[in-house]
Amino acid sequence: MESFGRVLTAMVTPFDKNSNVDYDKAAALALRLIKSGSDGVVVCGTTGESPTLSKEEKLTLFEVVVNAVGGKASVIAGTGSYSTQASIELTKEAEKKGVDGVMLVSPYYNKPPQEGLYQHFKTIAENTMLPTILYNVPGRTCVNILPDTVRRLAEVRNIVAIKEASGDLNQVSEIRMSTPGEFLIYSGDDSMTLPILSIGGAGVISVASHVAGNSIKEMIDSYFSGNVRHAAELHSKLFPLFRGLFLMTNPIPVKSALRLAGFDAGSLRLPLTEMNGSELNRLRAIMERVGVI
Repeated sequence: MESFGRVLTAMVTPFDKNSNVDYDKAAALALRLIKSGSDGVVVCGTTGESPTLSKEEKLTLFEVVVNAVGGKASVIAGTGSYSTQASIELTKEAEKKGVDGVMLVSPYYNKPPQEGLYQHFKTIAENTMLPTILYNVPGRTCVNILPDTVRRLAEVRNIVAIKEASGDLNQVSEIRMSTPGEFLIYSGDDSMTLPILSIGGAGVISVASHVAGNSIKEMIDSYFSGNVRHAAELHSKLFPLFRGLFLMTNPIPVKSALRLAGFDAGSLRLPLTEMNGSELNRLRAIMERVGVI
C-alpha cells in the first residue's frame, strides 16, 4: 500500500472551559497541523485523551476532522481498546465516517498473552476494510507485542503498519527483518524517529509535530533524500523538545506547549492535571532554546 505519510500527528483533543470537546477547535487544529508539516493526523489516540472520551465524542471527532482535512491529508481513527468487541463496533462506525485507516492499541489492563494479542488484532481487522495500524506501547499497556506476533499479524490482508513505542531498537530491527518491505514501521517516540528510520522505518506518529512539524518533516525528508548529516543536525536541535514534551505524562506538556505556541486547546480532563508554574517555565525555556516560540 501507499504510506499514510511520513509525519502523522497524534492530535490532542481540544476542550472548552467546561471540559466539553471543542469540535470547532479540533477542526482548526487539524488544519493547522496539516499546514505545518503533518501528512495526516491520528484522532483519539493516547495524546487525544481517548480513555476519557465517550464513543459518541470519538465518532463526532472522526467526522469533524474528516470534514476539515479529508482529501488533503490522512485521517487515522484510534479505535482500539482492551475490549475486542467494543473495538470492532467503534471501528465499523469509524469506517462509516470516512476515515482513511484505524489505529489499534494493544489491550491494556487485562494483559493478554501473545496468542490473545494475535486473535484480538486479527479479529478486529477482519471486521473492516480499512487499513490498520498496530500500536505497541508497553509502557502504558504493560503488554509488549513481540516481533513474531507482529510477523503473524502482518500476514493479515489489511494490517499494514505498526506504531512502535517499545523504545527497543533491537525489537524494531527484528520486526523489520521478519515482515514484508511494504509493512510500515512508524516511530511512536519522537526521539527515536531518526534511529528507526535508519533500520527501515517509514516515519513517525508524532507529539512534537504539534509545535515543530515543519522541522520534523524536514528531518525525515532529508534522511530519505540522502542528506543524513542534515537530518542528524535537526534531530540534535529538536532532541531537547522531544524529551521536554515528556517531562510529565503525555499529553499534559504538549497542551501547554500548544498554548505557548499560540493555539489554546483548552485544559485536560481528569485524572490528568495541568503543569505547575516551575514545570511550565522549564518547558517554555526548552521551547525558546529550540526556537519554536
